[in-house]
Amino acid sequence: MADGSGLEADRAALIARYDLDAGGFATLDQITDFAAALCDAPIALVSIVEADRQRFLARTGVDVEETPRDVSFCAHAMLDDAIFIVPDTGLDPRFADNPMVTGAPFIRFYAGAALVDGDGMPLGAVSVLDTRPRPGLTDLQRQGLSLLAHQVMVELEGRRRDREVIARQARDAQAVAESDRMFRTLADTMPQMVWSALPDGYNDYFNARWYEFAGVAPGTTDGAGWSALFHPDDQPIAWKRWRHSLETGDPYEIEYRMRHHSGDYRWTLGRALPIRDGEGTIIRWIGTCTDINDQILMVEEREVIAHELSHRIKNIFSVISGLIGLSAREHPEIRVAADDLRDRIMALGRAHDFVRPHGPNSQPDHGEGRLWGILDQIFAPYRDADGARILFSGENPAIDDRSATPLALLFHELATNAAKYGALSVPMGKVHMLVTGEDGEIRIDWREEGGPSAVSTTHQGFGSRLMQLSIERQLGGRMTRDWRPEGLSLSLWIPLASMIRVPTGTA
Repeated sequence: MADGSGLEADRAALIARYDLDAGGFATLDQITDFAAALCDAPIALVSIVEADRQRFLARTGVDVEETPRDVSFCAHAMLDDAIFIVPDTGLDPRFADNPMVTGAPFIRFYAGAALVDGDGMPLGAVSVLDTRPRPGLTDLQRQGLSLLAHQVMVELEGRRRDREVIARQARDAQAVAESDRMFRTLADTMPQMVWSALPDGYNDYFNARWYEFAGVAPGTTDGAGWSALFHPDDQPIAWKRWRHSLETGDPYEIEYRMRHHSGDYRWTLGRALPIRDGEGTIIRWIGTCTDINDQILMVEEREVIAHELSHRIKNIFSVISGLIGLSAREHPEIRVAADDLRDRIMALGRAHDFVRPHGPNSQPDHGEGRLWGILDQIFAPYRDADGARILFSGENPAIDDRSATPLALLFHELATNAAKYGALSVPMGKVHMLVTGEDGEIRIDWREEGGPSAVSTTHQGFGSRLMQLSIERQLGGRMTRDWRPEGLSLSLWIPLASMIRVPTGTA
């Protein structure tokens, strides 16, 4: 096996992994005692050959702990695949002038078995030495010395693995400690309250913001102590949702009132997500609590303002309707037109109330922001004891304040005309509405059945012009009408973008 700077560097790195300076080689002392007895030799050594010295990890028959490498017999033995034997060192030109031959301990016989690691790297030798020349070793002694060399490597490899495991555990522990330190530092700089829990839900960490908010001593909310800070009315639902998340692994999210250090309860948004290992097992929960009390107060204030504004706008509609009614009484000749105008204004009022901003305390009963919801209000006067006479089917697209007004006027006109001249003018008449989506458009089909035959006319009254204005100019759509014997058939195509605004950033 060739020597060289590269090999020596590799050997030095490998030897360092055995941590030989830590000592603790009592087992190897037993091996040298047995080797000396087996080979009937006064001296036995376990040697590790380093860059400038050979170190004796175990020795029998000598007191010295190391020698320079240039006088080492083991430096030769470790490079030999077989047992390395020097019968008479005084006659061997390689060792005749060696200080260990010419002086104490006056070595005249040497036999060594190489210590080689699993990758073939030579480390040193197990050797026996005598002060008398000898012809060699018996077969049993050769075999025994090889077995002892193997056993030394078993001991050393086990020691290395143990040291590496300890070192790895130390590194892992240090990494965990560093990660924990960084997490706590990051958590303490966040504006939210941050907490963590074990897989069973035991809360074992809260950041500085939590204790600042609650004004309690660190550690007093560990375990289940956190719930004492929640409003008594909110504790049952908070516990229910937390237990559900622990059982299912679902994200945890809830709004509850939490006691502030001032003594007041403030609305807080609590959230938590599970942290899983590579096999999907939950190993920890990380959660946050965010003070949303000011936002909730703002929403409530906005709702009060919106409600008051809406009330005033509805009053304006009522005033205008009243003025129209007053004018109609003073001028009976305009009563018919005045009644139509008043009905249209009231339809606009219903559309306004339907799409205005709502808060938690003023939500409509159903259908907010949907086509069928506003139509249900527009068509409410045309219900009878048997229920609705205008029947919806198909899709129920979203609408907003921009489309609600023209849609309210359009379908008010259709329903009014059907009540005066069409299907709704007779007890058994019905109207069927089908809503479908077609290539970026909403198609609405109005089919009257059971009423008098529809009569086509080329004259366009105010109502027809109002319908056309609503569909074509305000909504950018188109309309076709067919006066069938069984009743009016009307189809509308409205661009989906005209029904509701697309939020900014939406693809």
